[in-house]
Amino acid sequence: MVSPMIAPSILSADFARLAAEAEAVSGADWLHVDVMDAHFVPNLTLGLPVVKSLLKATNIPLDCHLMIEDPARWAPPYAEAGAYNVTFHAEATDDPSAVARDIRAAGAKAGLSVKPGTPIEPYLEILRDFDTLLVMSVEPGFGGQSFMSEVLSKAKAVRALVDSGDLRLVVEIDGGINSDTIEQAAEAGIDCFVAGSAVYDTADPAAAVRDLRARAAHASHHLS
Repeated sequence: MVSPMIAPSILSADFARLAAEAEAVSGADWLHVDVMDAHFVPNLTLGLPVVKSLLKATNIPLDCHLMIEDPARWAPPYAEAGAYNVTFHAEATDDPSAVARDIRAAGAKAGLSVKPGTPIEPYLEILRDFDTLLVMSVEPGFGGQSFMSEVLSKAKAVRALVDSGDLRLVVEIDGGINSDTIEQAAEAGIDCFVAGSAVYDTADPAAAVRDLRARAAHASHHLS
């Protein structure tokens, strides 16, 4: 068994101090980077030049979550730059498997994300083409939203396939994860937990990462 993975989201960090904010979460498993284009979602955040700079400032693997249109065009460059995992949205393309192949060919793990209202069933057959499934537990686009527990049925369905040996991938969740919600997400079978304000709005972000990991391990049935 392995430990729960915690991926602090720099969407909640101080953008003027990104290198220091990355250092503040030493011990984190991944550093989650939200890339938004003001088209697929209404918000606009950082892009590839900032990701390249961040890669030079931290040894924590970057988990890039692309909330953008046309991932076939934009996702591979993040992999080429050195991101560890590049996730895009199922709703943004007609051929998710082709985008996943291009990401992998460019040197990164490939992740698929689904919005809260998107059913997982149409994508179960192609999940073997991916390394990560990112279940959104808030509507993508803005931080600080409340956790939507109804999405956990998706995580449970995929966890069952992983446990049966039909799939090998990391089940990740993003949105509203904090000390009050992480245990129910862990019980549903999540491997990796994205946390923004629950980490960066604390006096000691590294300690917050450790606390969240311990809470998830306590509640999880498949992680230690």
